[in-house]
Amino acid sequence: MTKDELREKANELPLLPGVYLMMDRTGTVIYVGKARKLKNRVSQYFQDSAAHTEKTRRMVSQIDRFDTVIVSSEFEALVLENSLIKRHMPRYNILLKDDKGYPFVRMSAEEYPRFAIVSKYADDGAKYFGPFGGRSETRAALDAVLSALRLPTCRRKFPRDIGAGRPCLNYDMGRCDAFCRPEMSGDEYRRRMAQAARLLNGKSKELVKELTADMEAAAEALRFEQAAQIRDRIRAIEALSKKQNVIAGLCADTDIWGLCMGEGKSCCAILHMENGNLTGRETSFFQTPLEESEAETLSALVSQYYLPRAVLPHEILLPLDALDTEGLSDALTRRAGHKVRVHVPKRGERADLLSMAQRNAAEEAQRVTTEAERVAHTLELFTKMLNLPAPPGRLESYDISNTGKSDIVASMVVYQGTRPLKSAYRRFHIKELDTAPDDYASMREVLRRRLQRAADGDEKFLPLPDAFLIDGGEVHARTAREVVEAFGLDIPVFGMVKDDRHRTRALVTPTGEEIGIAAAPGVFAFVGRIQEETHRFAITFHRESHRKSTLQSELDKVPGIGPKRREALRKRFGSMKAIRAADVEALSEVVPRDTAESLWRAFHGTQEE
Repeated sequence: MTKDELREKANELPLLPGVYLMMDRTGTVIYVGKARKLKNRVSQYFQDSAAHTEKTRRMVSQIDRFDTVIVSSEFEALVLENSLIKRHMPRYNILLKDDKGYPFVRMSAEEYPRFAIVSKYADDGAKYFGPFGGRSETRAALDAVLSALRLPTCRRKFPRDIGAGRPCLNYDMGRCDAFCRPEMSGDEYRRRMAQAARLLNGKSKELVKELTADMEAAAEALRFEQAAQIRDRIRAIEALSKKQNVIAGLCADTDIWGLCMGEGKSCCAILHMENGNLTGRETSFFQTPLEESEAETLSALVSQYYLPRAVLPHEILLPLDALDTEGLSDALTRRAGHKVRVHVPKRGERADLLSMAQRNAAEEAQRVTTEAERVAHTLELFTKMLNLPAPPGRLESYDISNTGKSDIVASMVVYQGTRPLKSAYRRFHIKELDTAPDDYASMREVLRRRLQRAADGDEKFLPLPDAFLIDGGEVHARTAREVVEAFGLDIPVFGMVKDDRHRTRALVTPTGEEIGIAAAPGVFAFVGRIQEETHRFAITFHRESHRKSTLQSELDKVPGIGPKRREALRKRFGSMKAIRAADVEALSEVVPRDTAESLWRAFHGTQEE
């Protein structure tokens, strides 16, 4: 479809809640979104693109058609959106997990139901629990539940194998009550399986309370052996919540989220707590979004993590306010069947737990992100922030340094990718100023000389950069831009603006538009390194030039000292201070005796004086 056709189709949509799927020419779903009013939301994509982010413009350019699903409420839209994201894994959505998904525990609908670990939910009459963490963790959790209730974990099938042989070793070890024995009741088996299902649903406290009542009733009826068996099951169930990483997330009443938006890869860490005790930790990794804020990212991740799950905690602690936290809390409450509170604690023990989760996320993100990924992410984000056509292969940065109207110098620093290319650094003496210092005129001269050398084919000044970074503000950038245009070139120019503490706080265009970089730590550090290196190189060159000019001006007053002898003195003593401190004997080692005496008298006068 053309853009006009897509806009017309969008304007025909109803003002009802629903989910929309954007597809490219191959029919691949590239984005899934939800809307309170489908017409208003979808039509926005095909209006004036000036208000869109670069990511949205890129996505819209690939849309060939779209489909919508109308639902009855915003809650249904939220659930359906997450389901479709899991199914299609659209490239423009924030994705928590790859297409392998999370495992479910399936309880078959048979006379003697059995548990199995499966990858997907199916509408086959069976009961499904989860999704849970990794497959091995889920298997460990299921085995722990079955062992606590002394249910079989062997391959025997009931009722086929009842009475077919002796009980297995699990019975002798006290881990199973051997329901393969003819004297064991099928009703008791089904009752235990129902109790296991309640554990998988996170209802361990309710189950312990009921079993405790059963134990007390059996004791009052003098059925002490039965009471002892129930007591052992209660102890086993209570022990489950104390096993680290065994049933993490199954029985947790509080989840604490940490989020780190790293350079390349990002990580969310979820700590599971039960009665104030840490029962486990989960971490998930994803590619760092280039344009979404932390709030947008966190909102998407929390929704994708919890909405497919059958068991939800009573409290979820977030490190910052996600989008529509109240709506998310309501949706999860409806999903769980109990109140789920989603909030951001500001102080106290809960705030300390959040700090711990944040540290976990930051350390894991740092661990899995390679240097190449950090560089690629920084350059890609830098490219998008500055609206460059492609990641820059070469950047050039300039700074002016002077002391009054003398010794005015300039530095040219070159970065290849995110690394300095020191072999390409260049230094300039300002030659055309004969009045007071003028940074703008100096910058104009430096860039003109640099571009002219390139135009003349000087390989030391080739290739041309993908962008110029000028130490200064809007006027500096505009001055540099005028020189670039005078050579008929179209190379972007940006000024590096400093704050009160002399740190780069933003970039500015020649038209005065500021581009904030503080919110992107990788770019902020990258630009800061460039400015510091440019300033260092300029200051070092200026000090060298000033020292030489001072040496030259003072020695030129002494008869018998010309350029060669001046250079010999500089090499021998290094500074004017050292030359002044030298006696005649030391000076005569470099210059003739009569010249050494003249030099000594120039600094110290005659012996009588």
